[in-house]
Amino acid sequence: MNDIPGEAGPGFSLELNEDVRDIRDWAHGFARDVIRPAAAEWDEREETPWPVLQEAAKIGLYSLDFFANQWFEPSGVGLPVAFEELYWGDSGIALSITGTGLAAVAVAGTGTQEQLYEWVPQMFGSADDIKLGAFCSSEPDAGSDVSAIRTRAVYDEAKDEWVLNGTKTWATNGGIADVHVVVASVDPELGARGQATFIVPPNTPGLSQGQKFAKHGIRASHTAEVILDDVRVPGSCLLGGKEKLDERLARAREGRSSGGQAAMKTFEKSRPTVGAMAVGCARAAYEYARDYATQREQFGKPIGDNQGVAFTLADMTTRIDAARLLVWRAAWMARNDKDFSRAEGSMSKLYAGETAAWVTQEAIRILGGNGYTREYPVERWHRDATIFTIFEGASEIQRLIIGRAATGLPVR
Repeated sequence: MNDIPGEAGPGFSLELNEDVRDIRDWAHGFARDVIRPAAAEWDEREETPWPVLQEAAKIGLYSLDFFANQWFEPSGVGLPVAFEELYWGDSGIALSITGTGLAAVAVAGTGTQEQLYEWVPQMFGSADDIKLGAFCSSEPDAGSDVSAIRTRAVYDEAKDEWVLNGTKTWATNGGIADVHVVVASVDPELGARGQATFIVPPNTPGLSQGQKFAKHGIRASHTAEVILDDVRVPGSCLLGGKEKLDERLARAREGRSSGGQAAMKTFEKSRPTVGAMAVGCARAAYEYARDYATQREQFGKPIGDNQGVAFTLADMTTRIDAARLLVWRAAWMARNDKDFSRAEGSMSKLYAGETAAWVTQEAIRILGGNGYTREYPVERWHRDATIFTIFEGASEIQRLIIGRAATGLPVR
């Protein structure tokens, strides 16, 4: 029984409150009426869907107020519920709308209150002047292994500036963002414990976009390299401040706990919302396959009458519901400052991502040859779903984290 977390108590309920239901319906309406009709076009164009972003900004869906209100929503599930609906619409366009949120989470997680108030508004702008944020952690030789980050930040004490050099990759909004949030090494000998996170303000000399990637899926979201060539930022752009960094580095050099890795703190907080993205993508494919199975006839009856198809649909909807519940639990825990002692955040991301990949694949199989063509959206959803097993911690990394939590064995 010790492995079962928490007790329900007399007030336990999975019913969404009225505010969250309103947000869900609002996001679903936008996904249905604006995102879905534009999805195929922007997937083919492989460009940031600025007209859709503008529509989202006009109604307040792409705004700091929306993200902040849902981030602090009491139940914790407001943001996952909204994300599920947006990614039900289309994962590529939805990532263009929500991608700035990861940079904002990085500032919220490691920055001071003053830094939060100064920089996060500049990542969103206004309905008349849309801005973007980009979180830059991964590098050509440092993806899952964040300890291998080579981007270097050196402090110039005379000018109270940090000088950044290196190359980041796989950055959502990389190079086109107004504000970049960059993880860099300040003490390479300490590995991941010697890293810090920096704000690179708009129009800072030395920052440029490298290669823009042509991707298998989520093609309406901009993904690119970010080149940092003697990029100078004020000392105030070190998230958390230098005094806090110096204390953390001193603890690490003495072999004491340094308070966690800069990049991993951001990913920890974002995993439940990534799980919600995957649930939305999976649900879209399941619903389409379900409706197709009730209308498509072979041998004189709907194919859904066949046990093989019906059982697959049953497994699809069961796995989607299970993934959603894992996401909601992790989101509730994060909102209530509960430690992920059993790696509950990783559980939610792992299971939801794997579910999305499997459900979208089975949706193609149910549609048969039609599912394999671009005339039907399940092919696009399957391409999109693959990313949920890769970004912000590949499935193998999630299993490693969960396994370590289960065994209690130290990281080696």
